[in-house]
Order: sequence, then C-alpha cells, then structure tokens
Amino acid sequence: MSADPAQMREIMVDSQVRPNDVPDLALQDAMRHVAREALLGADKQHLAYADTEAEYAPGRWLLRPRDVAKLLYALRPRAGETALAISSPYAAAVLEAMGLTVTRRDAADASPIIGAYDVVVCEGAVATVPAEWRGVLAPGGRLGVVERDGPVGHAVLYLRSGDGAGARVLFDCTPPMMAGFQTAPAFAF
Repeated sequence: MSADPAQMREIMVDSQVRPNDVPDLALQDAMRHVAREALLGADKQHLAYADTEAEYAPGRWLLRPRDVAKLLYALRPRAGETALAISSPYAAAVLEAMGLTVTRRDAADASPIIGAYDVVVCEGAVATVPAEWRGVLAPGGRLGVVERDGPVGHAVLYLRSGDGAGARVLFDCTPPMMAGFQTAPAFAF
C-alpha cells in the first residue's frame, strides 16, 4: 500500500460507513483501528479500503466496508458479549476491538459448533443459512449474514426468541458466493 493505512481507514469510515446510516461511534472507532490490509495478501492489500469485496483466501471474501459496517451495526454488538465469526476475519477483529469475546471459525469446518453466542456473523454470501448457525444463538442472540440466490443478495438479521429465530431483510448487497455454499443446480424444463 502506498498511502498511509491509518489515513485510508479514516477515509473509509468517513466516505463509506458514516454516510450509510452507521452512526455507532464504537463501531466507527473500531473500524478506524483494525488493519484491514493485514488480512489480505500483498497482491490484494490495495483493495483493503476500496468500495469492493476482497478475496482473502480461495472462495472467501471480506465484505465491502459499507456492507460489513451496516451488518455489524444491525447486530448491535455490546462489549462483554460473545460472538462467533464464521469466515469473517475482519468482522471478528472489529468485534474484538469493540470488547466482545470472539470465536473464529471457517465455514468449511466440519466439526459441530459448540456453545451459545450473542452475536453470529458471516462475511460470505450463502444460498441458505445452515440451521446450525441459527441453532447456536443464545436467547436474544443475533445472526447477520448475506443470503443470495441470484444476482442480488440480501443482508439478513436473524433474532433468537423463544424456540425459534425470526428474520428480516436489512439491505441489498452482492458479495460473491462463498465456496461450498452455492445453490445446488436443479433440473428445469
């Protein structure tokens, strides 16, 4: 990166986060301090603060700064809460900077998820949210994920109450599908 990363983070927050209905000062401050470029290979660090998704591993993407900020804001994370970050290295670092205890996991991990979390977040798009992800929400827990079945995806907030989890669409976005989470092709006439 040729520009000063701290200055680039400031510009990112001022141009992509604050103007897009993300007034949470703790979230903005965390985004100003987390070195997004450190999550990318040297050949992709120039994308760290651009208004685009950035592939950090094969089939795994960091959401656009605007989209991850809006998704995290909708989750209403609070210091002291527990979080599960699924294929979300940037979101995990931001949540840690906000004072949450974060468990990191790749979406492809085959072992069962153990525990109950106040916040669950995934930065990749999935065709359908695995039931296991909703199942690890503590009472009052929130899950933020992008569901995509076609050209446009929707950031969705799941909220656990009682025995189930209700969902509401937050905003449209178009991140790439996470490898292994695409819709299986179906036969059609």
